[in-house]
Amino acid sequence: MDRKLRMGMVGGGKDAFIGAVHRIAAFIDGKIELVCGAFSVDPETSQLSGKELFVNPDRVYGSFEEMIEKEAELPESERMDFLTIVTPNFLHFAPAKLALLKGFDVVVEKPMTLTLEEALELQKIVEETGRTLCLTHTYSGYPMVKQARAMVKKGHFGAIRKVIVEYPQGWLSRLTEKEGHAGAAWRTDPSKSGKSLAMGDIGTHAAHLAEYITGSKITELCADLSTFVPGRQLDDDGNVLLRFDNGSKGVLIASQIAAGEENALRIRIYGEKGGVEWANEDPNNLIVKMLDQPRQIYRTGNNYAEPYSLSSFATYNTRIPAGHPEGLLESFANIYRNFASTVSAKRLGIEPSEEMSDFPDVHDGVRGMAFIETVVKSNASNEKWTPFVI
Repeated sequence: MDRKLRMGMVGGGKDAFIGAVHRIAAFIDGKIELVCGAFSVDPETSQLSGKELFVNPDRVYGSFEEMIEKEAELPESERMDFLTIVTPNFLHFAPAKLALLKGFDVVVEKPMTLTLEEALELQKIVEETGRTLCLTHTYSGYPMVKQARAMVKKGHFGAIRKVIVEYPQGWLSRLTEKEGHAGAAWRTDPSKSGKSLAMGDIGTHAAHLAEYITGSKITELCADLSTFVPGRQLDDDGNVLLRFDNGSKGVLIASQIAAGEENALRIRIYGEKGGVEWANEDPNNLIVKMLDQPRQIYRTGNNYAEPYSLSSFATYNTRIPAGHPEGLLESFANIYRNFASTVSAKRLGIEPSEEMSDFPDVHDGVRGMAFIETVVKSNASNEKWTPFVI
């Protein structure tokens, strides 16, 4: 395409952390511009937010319904091309559905919806309309995560046997939702967050990462959820045993009461010949551990010689030379860039490359919701194993 894609935004107004992250990531490659928004459920706040972002006041709306309807009425040369949804969970489904039905592509925060039924409905709409939906499972955008996936797919470690993925945070070790923290307040409210806190908020990231890198799907699980902080309505800690469709077994830990931890997502995967480890707090390093060999460290941005060369997926998503750290914003930007490239290619009737298409989609959103609901069901059951069924 000979122009930028025009983005509309629902949520992400004044003082909203994740909205700013999305905008920074979307703008990094110069492929996207913000043209409209319903930045808050409060019309006045929406207008103030739009003013700060230099959005035309006529295209700052009081609700997502008004925005989508009015944008759809504009000439194709002016209206938004896609909608980004950065609201609490309970406000994901309705704007995504309306936008898709009105002919707009969608980027949405995870988890994709509040319920599995909503997720399945969105999947059906995407399939019927041919629109593109991108789900921002950010960690799949890191170059070394993509390198790990490529090495597993190539058989570097042999048949995968064991997956250990952990995501400990400590920010909800107290009753933070009663201390004026807006992000904690909606996340701990079942009507806004859904059936689970820890598993819905961060456990879904861990589950997606395990499936993304291994290329295998969870088929059964056994979950134990806990609510450690008195007065809290949802789980703040959980442990899950996993079974995958390739015969491998796994352990998933998600906790938001691991006092002192920041954002310590880490995954270790072991096959018959060796294993691989990646950690969010050291994202530019990929640790490879092979039988009868010294430990190896692959680093983002290096042009290694064969047989240690980085995959095309890792290099395509690497932005700066070796030794310069790449982090959350760059990973987020990779997802936006790949989404934008795919949407632009489809508009031109061109088949997107595999590298362009490498971002989480509506099917990942459905699996995320199925994971949450299966974990909650397993925790409430006396049966050891609960089938992971969509």
